[in-house]
Amino acid sequence: MIRYYQVGVEGGEAFLTNEQGVIPITQWLEFGVFSGVVVGIVYAIVEFLFDKLQLNKLATGVVVLQKSIIYLIMLILSANFIVSIIEEQIDRNLPNDSGWWIQNKVFWLVVGYFIVCSLVFSFLKIAKDNFGKGVLFNQLIGKYKKPREERRIFMFLDLQASTTIAEQLGHFKYSELIQKCFYDLNRVLTNYDAEIYQYVGDEAVVSWPFDKGLKANNCVELFFKFQDKLLKNEKLYLKKFGLTPKFKAGLHGGKLIVTEVGTIKKEIAYHGDVINTSARIQGECNKYDETLLISEKLLQKLKLHKYKLTSIGNIALKGKEEKLNLFSINRINQ
Repeated sequence: MIRYYQVGVEGGEAFLTNEQGVIPITQWLEFGVFSGVVVGIVYAIVEFLFDKLQLNKLATGVVVLQKSIIYLIMLILSANFIVSIIEEQIDRNLPNDSGWWIQNKVFWLVVGYFIVCSLVFSFLKIAKDNFGKGVLFNQLIGKYKKPREERRIFMFLDLQASTTIAEQLGHFKYSELIQKCFYDLNRVLTNYDAEIYQYVGDEAVVSWPFDKGLKANNCVELFFKFQDKLLKNEKLYLKKFGLTPKFKAGLHGGKLIVTEVGTIKKEIAYHGDVINTSARIQGECNKYDETLLISEKLLQKLKLHKYKLTSIGNIALKGKEEKLNLFSINRINQ
């Protein structure tokens, strides 16, 4: 569209024509779509490499600066490639000499456009990383301004023997361990439609909309995938911390209230018995020497054919009058 409206182009309407006549706007739009796809692929590759090489663990400002430099270099290379194709297609001489982009107004206008777009998308990505998936959008539309009832599944995930480990490592090294563990947890979350509700010390609270948590047994599969991730990185943990971290978890689901709370710092909060019960179930893991416990109510809605299920019995959970039937979940070959 910049080319079509002759921004920064000398020669007036002559630019819109070639030897065959007027160049149709549909052809300009085709070039625009093609250019967008090329640059979009470049952006996707950069994002993928930063994620794959774990470069996003650097300071946010450093990451944004590095990406901006890479984007500028790739934009220059992409522009040279795109201009050469457009020149051939419309049979006109376009600026494509070495260093043509330095003095070209159109190029820098395009760069300005991509800088604005990059800042917008970077902001959205940072917001997603900090607030969680879908939280910013829900706040923008005011979905939870008034309390709403929803059905959700919660998993309380806690580091085993955390007190002993903290004493052995010291508070700085222990903090690094928790940071690394939760980084590994985040690497597997998206594959199971899971969301992080909160991090509380050495505990992570994971949540699913009810249907997504049940689908393909996501709420159970995530726990064992996280275990596998920790074992895969066992050598790294042993070298840096002298141990392999193990986690225990409690699973429960049902109806609860979701609402937006706070003014200075806003967040989406969950209120209801489901939260408390999930935490209490996780608290029973040490007592029965199990890594994953689930309520019978939630278990009945899952299809866990490849797991070994063992009834723990009707347990009186702390702070609850009514007993709850709990089951342990283990892999069959364990």
